[in-house]
Amino acid sequence: MIFKLFLLLLLAPAAVHCLDTVFNDDVLGLIVFKAGLQDPLGKLISWNEEDDTPCNWFGIKCNPKTNRVSEIVLDGFSLSGHIDRGLLRLQFLQILSLANNNFTGSINSALAHLTSLQVLDLSDNSLSGSIPEQLFLQCGSIRVISFARNNLTGQIPQSLASCFSLEILNFSSNHLSGKLPSGLWYLRGIQSLDFSNNLLEGQIPSGIQSLYDLRLVNLQKNRFSGRVPEDIGGCLFLKSIDFSDNILSGGLPESMQMLSSCSYLNLRGNSLMGEVPRWVGELKNLEILDLSANNFSGQVPSSIGNLQLLKKFNVSMNNFTGNLPESMADCKNLLSIDASHNHLNGYLPSNVGELRNLLLLNLSRNHLVGSVPGSIGELKSVYVLDFSDNQLNGSVPVEIGGAVSLKELWLEKNLLTGEIPISIVKCSLLTSLMVSHNNLTGTIPAALANLSNLQNVDLSFNKLTGSLPKELTNLSHLLSFNISHNHLNGELPAGGFFNTISPFSISHNPSLCGAVVNRSCPSVHPKPIVLNPNSSDTNANSPSHKHHHEIILSISSIIAIGAASFILLGVVAVSILNIRARSSQARSAALALSAGEDFNCSPKTNPDYGKLVMFSGDAEFVFGAQALLNKDCELGRGGFGVVYRTALRDGCLVAIKKLTVTSLIKSQEDFESEVKKLGQIRHHNLVALEGYYWTTSLQLLIYEHVQNGSLYKHLHDRTSDDCLSWQQRFKIVLGMAKGLAYLHQNDIIHYNLKSTNVLIDSSGTPKVGDYGLARLLPMLDRCILSSKIQSALGYMAPEFACKTVTITEKCDVYGFGILVLEVVTGKRPVEYMEDDVIVLCDMVRAALDDGTVEQCVDERLRSNFRVEEAVPVMKLGLICASQVPSNRPDMNEVVNILEMIQSPCEAEEGLE
Repeated sequence: MIFKLFLLLLLAPAAVHCLDTVFNDDVLGLIVFKAGLQDPLGKLISWNEEDDTPCNWFGIKCNPKTNRVSEIVLDGFSLSGHIDRGLLRLQFLQILSLANNNFTGSINSALAHLTSLQVLDLSDNSLSGSIPEQLFLQCGSIRVISFARNNLTGQIPQSLASCFSLEILNFSSNHLSGKLPSGLWYLRGIQSLDFSNNLLEGQIPSGIQSLYDLRLVNLQKNRFSGRVPEDIGGCLFLKSIDFSDNILSGGLPESMQMLSSCSYLNLRGNSLMGEVPRWVGELKNLEILDLSANNFSGQVPSSIGNLQLLKKFNVSMNNFTGNLPESMADCKNLLSIDASHNHLNGYLPSNVGELRNLLLLNLSRNHLVGSVPGSIGELKSVYVLDFSDNQLNGSVPVEIGGAVSLKELWLEKNLLTGEIPISIVKCSLLTSLMVSHNNLTGTIPAALANLSNLQNVDLSFNKLTGSLPKELTNLSHLLSFNISHNHLNGELPAGGFFNTISPFSISHNPSLCGAVVNRSCPSVHPKPIVLNPNSSDTNANSPSHKHHHEIILSISSIIAIGAASFILLGVVAVSILNIRARSSQARSAALALSAGEDFNCSPKTNPDYGKLVMFSGDAEFVFGAQALLNKDCELGRGGFGVVYRTALRDGCLVAIKKLTVTSLIKSQEDFESEVKKLGQIRHHNLVALEGYYWTTSLQLLIYEHVQNGSLYKHLHDRTSDDCLSWQQRFKIVLGMAKGLAYLHQNDIIHYNLKSTNVLIDSSGTPKVGDYGLARLLPMLDRCILSSKIQSALGYMAPEFACKTVTITEKCDVYGFGILVLEVVTGKRPVEYMEDDVIVLCDMVRAALDDGTVEQCVDERLRSNFRVEEAVPVMKLGLICASQVPSNRPDMNEVVNILEMIQSPCEAEEGLE
């Protein structure tokens, strides 16, 4: 039937007109449209060409009077293909919404013939090319247009000015360029304009005041220059303005004081200058005011206190001076204040405690003086206090314990004195305690051990004394603990985090001892037992007793001398062995790293000095090359090299991959170019590449350290009592999918996907690692990739065995499918039994055919999993692991499918 429909559509118009008497136009158009689609979820199964009318089809609505199709809403169905001309037969169509799918190709200009169309939503797809000028030549009835979040290029059509009924226009998150057409201001009925996240440039044309009904205008993240439109105040109903991250200059136009309805004003990241005028306090409905990262100067006006509804106030990274106004205490709804990176030179507001709803207060990197007010203890909801890098004096107030919700306290680089208050233990949620570079004295309170959520502690560069409390070893979540440059003494606690603490983090405490500081602690011997010769022996004074006593002393002396000699010989022998071992290690270091590969040597004294590059800030390794030669620091080995854990001089832990395929490495120029591209990849489900080190004989890749181990360990380490819950497993599957989708969007194929290359952080978030390394090795052919990179049996896509098939992102999709099955079942891709070999993919597929697939779920979960999620996830895994690459979905499709499978309650939990 579909074949006949295609033939009929190719006939002359007269023939098609004859067809109208047999087939409903709407049925014909929709069936032809469906024929050009891929429908992996079977959402359009109800679309049957044998039906007389499509009004009962899924996603279709008809006008009850005419029985003709008026709405097509197919949002989020994972459909792919092109938007076909078959839709043109639906002449009474008013709403066409195909959002959140995977449509590709260009926007068909023939859609302009749908003259009854009122809503056209093609957002969240993969459409490309330019927006046709012809599309809007007959758009008099259209009210809503959204092409947001596609890959569209070119300029905004001038013909948009013909859409007189337009109310909502959204072209955000594309690659549109050129200038804004001035004809937009003729659209008097428009209420929402969103051109954010594009490449638009030039000045914002004047005339915006003619948009009487405008409620929202969003131009953020473009290249607009010039001034904020002087006439913008004429848009009296404007509620949301976002011009952030452009190149706008000049001051705030006077007309803005007329925007009394405005609740959101974001001008962040421009080059605006001058003082903030007092009339800003007249914008009584403001809830968000963000003027950060500009060149504003002068004082923050006291009229800010008039903004009773203000929730977020951000003036960071400007040139403001003076104090924050005391009147800000009147903004009772404030949740966030960020005035960091300015030149404020007054005092901290003493009445800050009146802001009872405050969650974040950041006044760092200013020139503030005076003491930290005790009123901060009244901030019961605050979770971040950052007063670092100022000139504050006095002590840390004991009232700090009243901030019971506090998670991060930053007081470093000030002039604080006194002791660390014991009351801080009342802040039970505290994760970061950063008070370095002050003049704090006294001991480190043992009560800090009660702060079980602590992750990062920096007490360095103070005058702390005493020993380090042994109770601190109970802090199971510690990631860093820096006590360097103090006057601490005694033995470093053993156990927990302190077994692997960075030597740099405890340096410059001359009286600290222990193995980590390579300084033995003084031995404490028990006092000798002294027998009283007159206690019970009545013959103690007899000559025979004296002679016996002398004999015993002589024998004891001989034994003691012999023991001492034996111990002395042992010490000498061990010392000799240690000297030889150190010499051997030094020779190994020299051989392995050659001259110039000591990371701490000076480029002025060593011509072969290696190049260490960190993508954010400067850093050095603590002990140079020796850290990488320490077997105890090894985290794992892979096809490309060995991974070690080590510390930078700032105390930050990193994972370092020491590449062992040097002969295949590109030139330094090409290597650095590729590595820098990988360093720009930032996604919360990907292990971040933080930097690299290069010499001709040694290349290192420096990654963020993910402390909770690999997915392989969590699934297959049966010695642990911990078992991933179903919610955790689903989160891992979805996170891996999002990470891979992001890689593929950036044209990066992973090649090496397996459970050992997926790491889990402390919050249970998966991070895919080891990606993109094949791009560094141009000489790697498919055979080497098969044997070296895809060494884990079971993950390798079958096309690796066929030299004529192109390696694409679908290879990663295959490996992901196997990983999905591994996560759900808890079984390895291939398991060897006594007399059998079980291939996971085949086992699950057979169980699905037998109707017993639920029994494949990891037995450790027992019945604690959602069948309605687990079974579709396993089916998705099998689809991804299809033998035919074209049958595998794209990773964006996989993400969409998983989000549809995820139950609403679990989705809400994931957002918390």
